[in-house]
Amino acid sequence: MATGRRARWEDSGPMLLAALFSLGFAQNDASAQSTGLIRDETEQAQQDAEPVKDEEMREMGAPDSVQKQLEAQRRARGTLYEFGALKPYYDWKQHIYEVYGYSFGATYYAVALKASDSLPGTDDDASGGVFRYYGQWELLGRGTDAPGSLVYLIEHRDSYSDNLPGEFSFDSLGNVGAIEIPFTDDGWHLTNLFWAQAWDAGRFEAWAGWLDVTDYVDVYPLTSPWNDFFNFAFSIGAGSIDLPDDAAMGVAAGAWLTPSTYVVGGFNDLNSDPTDPGDSFDTFFNDHEYFSFVEIGRTTFDQEQYYLDNIHLTLWHADERDDLGVDDGWGAFGSYTRSLADNWLCFARGGFAEDGGSLLERTVSVGASFHEQPIGLPGNQLGFGFNWGQPNDSLFGSDLDDQYAAEVYYRLQVSREIAITPDLQLLIDPALFPDEDTIWVAGLRASFGL
Repeated sequence: MATGRRARWEDSGPMLLAALFSLGFAQNDASAQSTGLIRDETEQAQQDAEPVKDEEMREMGAPDSVQKQLEAQRRARGTLYEFGALKPYYDWKQHIYEVYGYSFGATYYAVALKASDSLPGTDDDASGGVFRYYGQWELLGRGTDAPGSLVYLIEHRDSYSDNLPGEFSFDSLGNVGAIEIPFTDDGWHLTNLFWAQAWDAGRFEAWAGWLDVTDYVDVYPLTSPWNDFFNFAFSIGAGSIDLPDDAAMGVAAGAWLTPSTYVVGGFNDLNSDPTDPGDSFDTFFNDHEYFSFVEIGRTTFDQEQYYLDNIHLTLWHADERDDLGVDDGWGAFGSYTRSLADNWLCFARGGFAEDGGSLLERTVSVGASFHEQPIGLPGNQLGFGFNWGQPNDSLFGSDLDDQYAAEVYYRLQVSREIAITPDLQLLIDPALFPDEDTIWVAGLRASFGL
């Protein structure tokens, strides 16, 4: 590996964000015309689908949040195969939703990874599976403009191999990052359990309980490790945000300031343990070590899918963690996403961190995706991207080179229930594997949901 390749852009973070936002606002008006094409197709899909909720209601959240995932499943259409034998089951689920306001689903995910090389003494493969059971129950104000819901997501995580997929990139490949980060061997695992309250038809929203912050922080269309990119460099914060674990006790809220401008913010327990959520009462109220954030964004798309044609800035802070020996840190992250024609989506995202426990202290990700179905609905999808990152000095020292990653995947939506996603990545100059310039990683992910 060529040493000295590392570009020390110590002051580059704010400049990157400024350039990103200049581009986004300059393109905002031109984006509106392009957005109309996708909006037309999405609205047609919604008209063809069964009714989901009052059309004037809107709801914040990432595409793979429980609420959005259940909604997308009800609107699924146009897959290669349709299993007619399951129609009575879906009719029964729809009946339960319409009568009682309760919707639910279950999905099993499996992933396998194989690398061209690995660190001495480590295996070059990893595999595992995750079962997820999730639901939403509108208990208050159903049919009004101020509904209140109980939302939950419970998982069981298991590994098929000695290596854990979620730790494979770091432990076996020497790459400061993660590939399929949720695939561990935690066993039973609470991801979230919270109350969601809306007012004024969703113009104002609040969430309190055990939260998954990735549902609300730095939301963009391709953030999901379950459905989109494998590499965490193309997910929330592109590796530069010091995030809490799942089931982080806390409070968050969001509001639409104008029809196209929103703000969201909150704080969560940094010492959360999703395998022992009851312990959060002690850590939240006694340790006072929190992750806090505020985000402001603008969209030219409809508010229900505000992450399309979106530009936003996220500011965050993480308190010092005494037990882990991690200093407090802060940072900023900017994201620009734009839809092109009927089915293309492109993105440019980047941010910086000062101290704290994030994997990267400088990062930029760019890429695009093609969707056969309207964006946000299950369907065949091609995605590709490129990332540059600087490992965090606070955790790994100051003598590591920059590292790069490229990824391409294709999600084949076989049926409403089944998806298969082959994936290929190229890791360049993995920072903790100085003897290796490049590593190829092939992956395969499969899911079955009802």
